[in-house]
Amino acid sequence: MKTLRLLLLSIVICCSVRAQVRLPRLISDNMVLQREAQLNIWGWATAGEKVLLGFAGKQYETITPADGRWQVAIPPMEAGGPYDLTIDGSNHITVKNIVIGDIWICSGQSNMETPMSRLKDKYPAVIAAAHNPNIRAFNPATRMEWQRPLDDFQTGSWEMADPQTVLQFSGVAYFFAKTIYEQYNIPIGIIKVAAGGSTIEGWISEEALQRTPAYANVLRLKQPGYMDSIRQADQKASDDWYYHLWKQDKGIQTTTQWSDSSYVPENWNTMNIPGYWHDQGLTNIHGSVWFRKTIQVPAAMTGQPARLFLGNIVDRDSVYLNGHLIGATQYQYPPRKYPVPAGMLKEGPNTIVVRVINYSGNGGFYKDKVYQLFTTTDTINLEGPWQYQLGASTDPIPPSIPFYTQPLGLYNAMIAPLLPFAMKGVLWYQGEANSDNPTAYKTLLETLIKDWRMKWTGMQPMQNFPFLYVQLPNYMVSHPQPTNSNWALLRESQLKALSVPNTAMAVAIDIGEWNDIHPLNKEDVGKRLALAARKLAYQDSLVVSSGPLYKNMTSEGHKIIIQFINTGSGLIAKNGPLKQFAIAGPDKQFRWAHAEIKGNKVIVWHEAISKPVAVRYAWADNPEGANLYNKEGLPASPFRTDNF
Repeated sequence: MKTLRLLLLSIVICCSVRAQVRLPRLISDNMVLQREAQLNIWGWATAGEKVLLGFAGKQYETITPADGRWQVAIPPMEAGGPYDLTIDGSNHITVKNIVIGDIWICSGQSNMETPMSRLKDKYPAVIAAAHNPNIRAFNPATRMEWQRPLDDFQTGSWEMADPQTVLQFSGVAYFFAKTIYEQYNIPIGIIKVAAGGSTIEGWISEEALQRTPAYANVLRLKQPGYMDSIRQADQKASDDWYYHLWKQDKGIQTTTQWSDSSYVPENWNTMNIPGYWHDQGLTNIHGSVWFRKTIQVPAAMTGQPARLFLGNIVDRDSVYLNGHLIGATQYQYPPRKYPVPAGMLKEGPNTIVVRVINYSGNGGFYKDKVYQLFTTTDTINLEGPWQYQLGASTDPIPPSIPFYTQPLGLYNAMIAPLLPFAMKGVLWYQGEANSDNPTAYKTLLETLIKDWRMKWTGMQPMQNFPFLYVQLPNYMVSHPQPTNSNWALLRESQLKALSVPNTAMAVAIDIGEWNDIHPLNKEDVGKRLALAARKLAYQDSLVVSSGPLYKNMTSEGHKIIIQFINTGSGLIAKNGPLKQFAIAGPDKQFRWAHAEIKGNKVIVWHEAISKPVAVRYAWADNPEGANLYNKEGLPASPFRTDNF
């Protein structure tokens, strides 16, 4: 009897397994399929199972092969919809509300990842007006895998743009999609596969990495448990560091904690905020520092919600208002924008306490950011003197291996599941994490482009799909004299990668922020990528899609003449005479130069250099004031004529 029950149970299990025809998350309700390309629909079923598809009035069928993965090719279709897709095997699935349009894969690191929710204070009207069911996004969670290429995402669904869903769309991708849709009126699907802090080699396949000498040892990453053991060791070291800091922090290990509203500070010093404590008396200090400020709140601000803006903080913070925790952030880059519930503010004195943890570098508060407490009627400026006290001092946190910088893992988990999904092209915004080795970036970018194209090579017309990327923007402090720069070298690598066919680059040298690696102006980035797409992907020959790009130089006496391509209607100097041109003689020492436009050329000279040999333009981390444009308003790419 027991044997019979086990037999019946096994039959039930086998039948239930057989009944489950399964689809990847990418093929789901509200999806966008690529127009004018073979449409690949795939999924999983029991080997030998017949799978029937119905789409746009036509029927297709296939038999599931031995590996359990079936695939059906649907002939190219024009833009349109909506359609339903039916799949029948041992079970029935209906995928609803499908449209045919253009798919753009949006990848890179945090500047591609940055969602519209981060930008809502800059673009409130854009978000409020984001009612467009023909702009749709698929946003899987970031994941890494080194063992093998994955065949599906763990999370992700298609969302149509509205004021709520758009908050999770990539800002760059949304502005790109919005611009393209307004131009061509076809559905646009954006698939965001991006990871903050990731290096380019993380997005390259094993096969391509093994052909790249510096990464040929990538196989060690595939050893079972190798990355997990490193992750566990790093986590333990981090946990130990924070526990030690917590145990040593005088602001916590006391009868009345320093965040408590009843605490009365004694012998606290004063520091100006914004600023860094290394510059104001706490030299080479890592650990926790507590800050306090008592403000006078008028009656008009009480009884209503407020917002507390504290710029950006290096590295972590916990913020208290009148003894109540109102927000905390775990790393330096997100802007500190904390809501204050109605009723928490009281008329008269109110105390803000900020516990800052710094684990490396220079701790403190970013300059040139907003530091305010405000309601709809009143604003209190928080800049100026704050009281501070050292909670605990410790060694910097032990160095760890950032997993997003490791080769292969992001390709396996985030790109492989896209195959063989048909698409129009790729948007790429990455490079910050590779700035320590900028000259290698050209080869790596070329490798990635060729690698991805090879993966899609069996799907016409995608063998040579458009690859559009963003050149790094201006960032960090500007320098009074010409200097060397890793960011300039990486921009040069990006510029040189234009030698790869069917690529384009959006220059962003004028829309960064010196004190924020995540500049908020994602609208112009998206629009400049859209110009590149109109020219390259949509074959609009009348579009001026790029600013001036360096072509060559010639010498005439004590002057150097620079020629450009992509000059559009002509060159202009924006907001005054040309800036950020430097010139060098045989001694290879660069000096700021005079520069003027003559037609579509720029003449560069310095009265003290009789035999100039090289010119550089905007060659710096943050070339403040760089102002060479074409008349269409697109900035020139930084360049150098030398290889010094």
